Amino acid sequence: MQSANPTRNLEQHFEAYSSWRQSLATAVTELKSWLQQQELSDTQVDQRLEHVLSTLRDDKLYVAFVAEFSRGKSELINAIFFANFGQRILPSSAGRTTMCPTEVMYEHGSEPSLRLLPIETRKTGTTITEFRGFPEEWQVLSLDTKSPDKMIQTLQHITEVKHVAREEAQTMGFHVAEEESQTGMRLAEDGLVEIPKWRHAIINIPHPLLEQGLVILDTPGLNALGAEPELTLNMLPSAHAVLFILAADAGVTKSDIDVWHDHIGVRKDSPNKGRLVVLNKIDGLWDELRDWNEVNREIDRQIRDTAKHLAIPEQNVFPVSAQKALLGKVKKDDKILERSRILALEQALGSEIVPAKREIVRDNISGDMEDVIKAMRLIISQRTKNVYEHMDELGGLSGKNMDVIEHMMKKVKADKEVFEKSLQRFQATRSIFSQQTNVLYTHLNLKNLDTQIAQTKKEMETSLTTAGLTTCMDNFFKHARETMEAAAKQAQEIKAMMEGVYKKFQEEHGLGNIKPGAFSVTRYLREIKRLQDRHDQYMKGVSLVFTEQRALTRKFFESSVAKVRAIYKMANRDADNWLKTIMSPMESQVREHQVQLRRRLESIKRIHQASDTLEERVQELEQIRDGIREQEKNLESRVQAVMQVINFDKSGEERAAAHESA
Repeated sequence: MQSANPTRNLEQHFEAYSSWRQSLATAVTELKSWLQQQELSDTQVDQRLEHVLSTLRDDKLYVAFVAEFSRGKSELINAIFFANFGQRILPSSAGRTTMCPTEVMYEHGSEPSLRLLPIETRKTGTTITEFRGFPEEWQVLSLDTKSPDKMIQTLQHITEVKHVAREEAQTMGFHVAEEESQTGMRLAEDGLVEIPKWRHAIINIPHPLLEQGLVILDTPGLNALGAEPELTLNMLPSAHAVLFILAADAGVTKSDIDVWHDHIGVRKDSPNKGRLVVLNKIDGLWDELRDWNEVNREIDRQIRDTAKHLAIPEQNVFPVSAQKALLGKVKKDDKILERSRILALEQALGSEIVPAKREIVRDNISGDMEDVIKAMRLIISQRTKNVYEHMDELGGLSGKNMDVIEHMMKKVKADKEVFEKSLQRFQATRSIFSQQTNVLYTHLNLKNLDTQIAQTKKEMETSLTTAGLTTCMDNFFKHARETMEAAAKQAQEIKAMMEGVYKKFQEEHGLGNIKPGAFSVTRYLREIKRLQDRHDQYMKGVSLVFTEQRALTRKFFESSVAKVRAIYKMANRDADNWLKTIMSPMESQVREHQVQLRRRLESIKRIHQASDTLEERVQELEQIRDGIREQEKNLESRVQAVMQVINFDKSGEERAAAHESA
C-alpha cells in the first residue's frame, strides 16, 4: 500500500536523525554543566565539549545531484523536495537549463532569498568558499514563498547566460569546443562564446528537510564541472550522497561516463556508500501498444547495462520518471506515483544516506567524548585514592604520641617541597615544549607554503613545455609531502618528550598511569597523494599548446594548490587542538595532587595543635569519600546517557520509519 504522503517517508528518516542529534546535544550539555558544578572541568575539557556541541549545532547533510544536460536533474529535485508547491520551483525545461551550480538550503533566522555570484569573480582566483565571507560580492534577490509564481520568476535568473569573446571565456577557465562532438562551451550565432552569467547560486528557502540541515547541491554538466575545480575537488567529494542522473532515452553516453569516472565514481580510497545512479525518463519507454511486462523487461535491461557500464551493483541503479513523480504528487494520483518508481529512490535516500551521515558525526565526536570521559574518570579515581591514603595515614596515628605526629607532619612537608621542586622542573619543561611547538608550526606555516606556491606559479608561467609544467607540479607536491612528514616527525618528538615527563611524575609522586595522544598526518598525506595521482593521470601522454598550458596552470592553482592550502589550514587547526590537549591530563593530575598535599598537611597540623581530634578528621574524610563515590556514580550515569545516544542502534529506528510509511 502506498503512503498517503510519499515525501513523509524521507522526512521520517531526517526527523529521526535530527531527533538523535538533539538528544545527543542535550546529553552533552547536561554533562558539561554538571562537570562545571562539580569542579571537575577545566578550560581544555570545556573547549572539547564545546567543539562537540558546535559539531552537532552546525551539522549539515549534503546531497549532490550531478548530470549532463537534458537528463531531468532539476525536475528530479522538484519531484523529491518541492512538489508541495504544486508546480515546478527550480527551472526545468529541455536543453541546457542550469549552467550555474546551485545550493538549496535554509539558514535559520534569515529571509528567503536567491544569492548570485557573478561569473567574473572567476578572474580573481578567489574560491567560492572564500567569497561566502564577502556578502557584498553577491547579488541578492528576495523570494516570495507565498507566491510560487513570483518565486519561479525570480529563480529563472539561475539560467541566465551571457556572450563573451573567446579570450575572455578562456581567461575565466572555460574550454571552448571547436566541434559539436567535443565537450566545452559553444559558440553562439554572433560568434561569441555562451557562458553562464553566474558562477554560483544559493537558494535560501524554508522547507522541513532543509530546516533540519539538508543541503541540496545542483551541479551542471561536464563543461561547468571542469571550469569550477572547487566543485570537483571540494564540494562533490565532501557530499554525503551523490545522485548521478542518466536518461533512459539516451542511455549511458561517453560524456556521462567521463563525468562518472572523473568526478563521482568510487575510488579505492572512497567507500561505495552514498553513490546512487538514477535512470530518469523511463516514461519515454511507456507505450500503450506494448505489454506492461515488456516495458518492465526493457527497464530491467537498461538497469543491467547501466550497472555494467559504471561498474556498480544493479541495486544502486534506480529507474524513475521525475516528471510523472512530480505530476503524481501534485495531482495526488497514487497510480501515476507508483509507476514513476520515485518511492524506491526516496526510501534509499533515507535508509542509506541518513545512517551513513550519523556514522560520520559519531566518528567526528567520539574521540573528544572518549578523551573527556577518560580524563574525568582519572580525576575521580585519583581523588578516591588520595582520600584513602589520607585515611590510612591518619589511622596510623591512632594512639601515637605527639612526637610521632610531629614526625608525620615533617614528612608531609618534605613531600610537599619535593613536589614543588618537581613543579619547577615541569614549568621548565613547558618552556621546552613551547620551543618544540614553534618548530612544528614552522613546518605547517601557511606563509612558508604561500612562498612555495608563488615560486611554483612563477616557474610554471615561464615553462614552455608540458614536461616542464609536470616537473613544477611534481616539485610542488613533493614539497607539500616533505613538510607534512617533517611535521609528523616533530610531533612524535613532542609526544616522546611529554611521555618522559608523565612517566617521571608517575614514578615520583604516584600519579595515574596516563599517556599523551599522538598527532597523525596520515589523512593529509593521503589527500595530497590523491591530488597528485589525479594530475599524473591527466598529464600522461598529454602535449599541450601554449594557450592550453596557461589554462592548465590556472586550473592547477584554483584546484589542487587551493586544496593543498586548505589541507594545511586543517592540519594547523588539528595541531592546535592536539597541543592544547596533550598537557591537559598532566595538569589536571598535578592540580589534584597539590590539593591532596595541602589537605594532608592541614589535617596533621590541626591534630598536632589539638584543634581537631583524630576521630573528627577521619569522619570528615569519610564524608569526603562518600561524596566522591556519589560523584563517581553521577558521572557514570551521565556518561551512560551520552554513550547510549552516541552508540544508537540505527537499524531499529530505520525499520520503524520504514514500517510507519508503509
